[in-house]
Amino acid sequence: MLWINIVVHIPKSARYTLGARIENKFLTLLELGYVAYFTEKEKKVEKILNCILVLDTLKFLIHIAWEAKFISNQQYSDVSIKLDESGKMLGGWKRNLEINVEKKNRDR
Repeated sequence: MLWINIVVHIPKSARYTLGARIENKFLTLLELGYVAYFTEKEKKVEKILNCILVLDTLKFLIHIAWEAKFISNQQYSDVSIKLDESGKMLGGWKRNLEINVEKKNRDR
């Protein structure tokens, strides 16, 4: 995981506060994604929205770490690219489910 290689270089004063908070958000996102995958179809969109909220919070916290110069421009760029890809995948998943629900409702 990319963040684990970055967090060890964050100053100790921020590593156990902001760094740990970011690490916990990554773990929360993984957990929510897992739960969303195995949730019944009717409740998936709600779970995916939770994932998107955590992802947006994660982006915000990483931006704060970058602004505070706890992480380099390159590290920020690398993490941001991966988070943007994840956001596109979650958004696509959500749209696909919404389209399927819409089609199902029209067929009735």
